Amino acid sequence: MEPSNKPPKPSAEGEDGRATLVLTFALRNGRKTGTSRAAKVFEMFETKIHHLESRAAKISKNTDDDDLECFVKCEVLSSEVSSLVNALKRVAENVKSNKEERALWFPKKIRDLDNCHHLITKYDPDLDHEHPGFTDPEYRKRRAFIADLAFNFRQGDPLPRVEYTAQETATWREIYQKLRSLYPSHACKQYLDAFRQLEKHCGYQAGSIPQLQVVSSFLKERTGFQLRPAAGLLSARDFLAGLAFRVFHSTQYIRHSSSPMHSPEPDCCHELLGHVPMLADKEFAQFSQDIGLASLGASDADVEKLSTLYWFTVEFGLCKQDGSIRAYGAGLLSSYGELVYALSKKPEYKPFDPETMAVWPYQDQVFQPVYFVAEHFEDAKAKLQKYACRIKKPFSLHYDPFTSSIEVLDSPQKVKEVISYLKDELGHLCQAFEKLS
Repeated sequence: MEPSNKPPKPSAEGEDGRATLVLTFALRNGRKTGTSRAAKVFEMFETKIHHLESRAAKISKNTDDDDLECFVKCEVLSSEVSSLVNALKRVAENVKSNKEERALWFPKKIRDLDNCHHLITKYDPDLDHEHPGFTDPEYRKRRAFIADLAFNFRQGDPLPRVEYTAQETATWREIYQKLRSLYPSHACKQYLDAFRQLEKHCGYQAGSIPQLQVVSSFLKERTGFQLRPAAGLLSARDFLAGLAFRVFHSTQYIRHSSSPMHSPEPDCCHELLGHVPMLADKEFAQFSQDIGLASLGASDADVEKLSTLYWFTVEFGLCKQDGSIRAYGAGLLSSYGELVYALSKKPEYKPFDPETMAVWPYQDQVFQPVYFVAEHFEDAKAKLQKYACRIKKPFSLHYDPFTSSIEVLDSPQKVKEVISYLKDELGHLCQAFEKLS
């Protein structure tokens, strides 16, 4: 499912461009005139005071012990931070300021994904005149019915079952048969291995559309990933957040029958034929989760870069295998026309480089003019992890697979606990290695 390149715009400095400051300063003659002078400064900059403390100065220059030490937590326009601090220095001494980074909300438990459901409606058949289903009221009604199943889903519920119609199955059959003929010569080895297993265990065949519950159980056993129904195209921030928990948001409706070889939005063909086989590969699953973890608490600009990086890898990525170039991107493996085009001599190939890819312009309506080619998955994963480490955040995160939760490592004790666990795991692995050797 493609993330949009236009995520919602919450700001680490607030919706109105305000910053949180922590200030400490000393006021001479504080009880008489100093407090009123400082108050006028805060009033002049329309400062919102969240917390204020004052106490008698430990060392006072006045014989009547009238000096005060103050602590203020406040909110002010980001553009006026420096002016506020400078104005305060004219009426106070020992002014020290610290701009507090306010982290954006992000899910910390898997059930928090129930709150990550913001949709991008630019391809909605009820709104987009160019959508193949716009003039088909029956299709729009059916699409809305299936989307409601996702809207009503909550973490822990059984995945909704959809009884597909004969027409929907016929659309799936045409897509399935045509793409399957290309996979042996165009898809990467990891995809082909998983696809064979999906045909064997999950009912992947031309005559019926697989159910999410069966596929999700298969993925859970293979890589720990699970599927969650989606009502449409999610915002980049919400979609990537799911990947951090090894949750893939999957649509269940199918594209309009008049356009079986192309869909302007993700549908179940894109999810089941494009994404699922690659998510069954352990290395690729880790690659996907790394992108999700990097997005949690990141700025809007960084989320947009990560969604672009996702676009050129998970959606339209190519890699080298056995002396040839193969596809691993879901946007290619679920699109007959672009899969053929991508491995022809028409597009331009560039080496896998996250710094370049994250800002490269991409096309969501026509074939990509440029594709980025990874030497192999291990190299791509290492480069992505290195890129993610450079994303600025005021905290570090650790994913706990036992509780499916994210822990903010904001104290030495929490870091020590993770290190202790990893030492135990490493010890077990060393013992196993000794037995084998």
